[in-house]
Amino acid sequence: MSGPTPETEAGRARISSKAQMIAYFEQGVKPRADWRMGTEHEKFPFLKDTLRPVPYAGKSSIKGLLEGLRDRYGWQGVYEGENIIALSKPNSLANISLEPGGQFELSGAPLNTVNDTCGEVTEHLAEVKVIGDELGIGFLGLGASPVWTRAETPVMPKGRYGIMSAYMDKVGTLGRDMMFRTCTVQVNLDFGSEADMVQKLRVSLALQPLGTALFANSPFLEGKPNGYLSFRSHVWEDTDNARAGMLPFVFEQGFGFEQYVDYALDVPMYFVMRDGKFVNCAGQSFRAFLNGRLPQLPGELPTMRDWGDHLTTVFPEVRLKKYLEMRGSDVGKGGMLCALPALWGGLFYDQNALDAAWDLVKGATAEQRQKLRHDVPKLGLKAEFMGRSLQDIAKEVLGLARAGLKARGFGEEPFLDVLDEIAQSGKTHADRLLDLYHSAWKGDIKPVFKETAF
Repeated sequence: MSGPTPETEAGRARISSKAQMIAYFEQGVKPRADWRMGTEHEKFPFLKDTLRPVPYAGKSSIKGLLEGLRDRYGWQGVYEGENIIALSKPNSLANISLEPGGQFELSGAPLNTVNDTCGEVTEHLAEVKVIGDELGIGFLGLGASPVWTRAETPVMPKGRYGIMSAYMDKVGTLGRDMMFRTCTVQVNLDFGSEADMVQKLRVSLALQPLGTALFANSPFLEGKPNGYLSFRSHVWEDTDNARAGMLPFVFEQGFGFEQYVDYALDVPMYFVMRDGKFVNCAGQSFRAFLNGRLPQLPGELPTMRDWGDHLTTVFPEVRLKKYLEMRGSDVGKGGMLCALPALWGGLFYDQNALDAAWDLVKGATAEQRQKLRHDVPKLGLKAEFMGRSLQDIAKEVLGLARAGLKARGFGEEPFLDVLDEIAQSGKTHADRLLDLYHSAWKGDIKPVFKETAF
């Protein structure tokens, strides 16, 4: 979940026309030689001795983790009031932040290859393990917290989360679960033109449920199976449908940056940042803000920073910013953090692979795409799409991604091996965890902390 947009001179510019908001996305257009990939992932900290969630403050705490990383490894603290709530890396675009329930997130820098982004992830996990071990803290690689209730889950001292959680209860039943009890891995990828963005957004939306199935890893909640392979994905079906979903308008003729601006303008607001503080605007219209009619800031027009902040509160399965964010996958260990950029980088960064992937899905109807999105959280690779099993489609798509990576020539293909194994067997990480729960674990959830810890 992205944080507020950094303050810049360009960000302070007032918005006087729709063209400025369209230009925001146009600034993301890059020549192929400048395309990069950035991997983000979240994980659940837990106290090793009690298997309880980690509080913000105290001896073994989130605050202690952040301060330990700051002092040991040269990160810089980011503060909200007196509370350290994030870290930034000098001379890098990487940062570490907190999700609402204490989920620990690395937002990686945009890097050249899967090898590079995987190396960054590996280094980060090594650093947090050193500090975590000193504090008695471990980290779970699961898409949903397996034991803790909402009431047991700590709340991080970040102003935007108070605004969001109160609003969530008005627009869905699972929004607080999304905020406090889920973890994802995503990859951010570039586009070379508006037309390239359109093709990539269409392919990735149509195939995002395939990513959900391959990475399904959230079968438990409050100590028992929850009925889903990806509970995290199911949560998004009733979080806030005004800002989430499969975006059927993306597949309409004439779609481009302007149409996405129109969509984002109709997503209700959460907040505006003024003087380092969050102004609660939950449910208000950004269109009204453009006309100086935001009740909380009467007569004031939005800045480009306000627009960038608003875009971070739009949560479709694939999100357009100055790059494309693949948002459909549960976090997992065992090579899964490196497999996600390999999957989508292989499809996106070779034109032959991208064209072939589009040929696979271009005949699908909005109803077929939506049905797949609905079926996958429960069925995983057993779901069907366009008259075919998703498992068979997964094998084909992984073949395209592998060919795309091979064409890039960086030796990135082995990062797909873990996904090939899942596609061949049809058994996701969630399936394997459920098998263990019903056999070797004898219905005891506690072994999941050892099985899925980084």
